[in-house]
Amino acid sequence: METIQHKRPATPWAKYLITFLITGFIFVTAIVANNYFNDKRISQIRSLETGISIDILSLETQFDLLQEQSCKDISGKPVLSNELDSLGHKLAFTEAQLGADNPQVISLKKHYSLLEIKDMLLMKKVSEKCNLKPTTILYFYSNKKGECTDCKRQGYVLTELIKQNPDVRIYSFDYNIGLPAITTLTEMKNIKKDALPGIVLNDKTYSGLQSMDDILAILPDLATTTATSTAKK
Repeated sequence: METIQHKRPATPWAKYLITFLITGFIFVTAIVANNYFNDKRISQIRSLETGISIDILSLETQFDLLQEQSCKDISGKPVLSNELDSLGHKLAFTEAQLGADNPQVISLKKHYSLLEIKDMLLMKKVSEKCNLKPTTILYFYSNKKGECTDCKRQGYVLTELIKQNPDVRIYSFDYNIGLPAITTLTEMKNIKKDALPGIVLNDKTYSGLQSMDDILAILPDLATTTATSTAKK
């Protein structure tokens, strides 16, 4: 008579071991993949930061060169607005990647803010020397949560304004950046923390959200350009 042998079922500890090994493999793989992508992201950000640092140094050098430039070369041409605009976009990307409270972002924004002030002062000298009349807007905002509910909307309005009026020079400053030069500027322009956003148009300060119509009413020369730009769309 043939004996039938039954296969013994796996013991519970064997099942637990297999489950543990599979779980451990997945966990380790996830950690390795996460570290790889984090390292790659950090490398890209560091590369971007290096590029921004070079741009800042280049702009500072340009400031010195432009001091000696003649009105013939400057008239009708932007001084550094294009370069500052490009640098501003890079900083916005870096801030989105690292966060507004990141020390590296804050340091870069301080450098950028100083460049904006230097460009503003340089443009003032150039305008007096070459009899130019540029339209300049100073915009003060806050990124702190709950501190300025209209700052984002104000940013959209100014972005649209600059699209329709490329010759307008807009300088944006973070009220809370902790830079003495910005503190001095806010005091000079009477910018209040509890009344942000703050905008300076024609050397006059306006508190709170300013719509496109509000700005065009204050700067009527832009109204024609804006209407023409809108009609072409």
